[in-house]
Amino acid sequence: MADCLFCGIADGKIKVNLVYQDDAVLAFKDISPKAPVHILIIPRKHIASVLDLDSSDGAVIGQIFQVAGRLAREQGVADSGFRVVANSGADAGQSVFHLHYHLLGGRQMAWPPG
Repeated sequence: MADCLFCGIADGKIKVNLVYQDDAVLAFKDISPKAPVHILIIPRKHIASVLDLDSSDGAVIGQIFQVAGRLAREQGVADSGFRVVANSGADAGQSVFHLHYHLLGGRQMAWPPG
């Protein structure tokens, strides 16, 4: 999508602090972190939200979670614990309508969140 912030990042038009990339997935540090480790993991393909996933997206979702595990280990939060969150819709806090997962760690997480 031409006006999607994360599509611009995936296309390399917008520079970010990139920590991982492959043919299907991109991961970068959040510009407004809510934890010592706060990384966004996105599919390169534009998918607006969880509600827009279809059966052909299973592989990329699996890749996103593999990347989350890899980054949790690399960032040193795998043993202490981390959270992977996808917000869907405005009331859930989704502000960029391109599917993305937040990898959060490095501090005690509260429950329930928000």
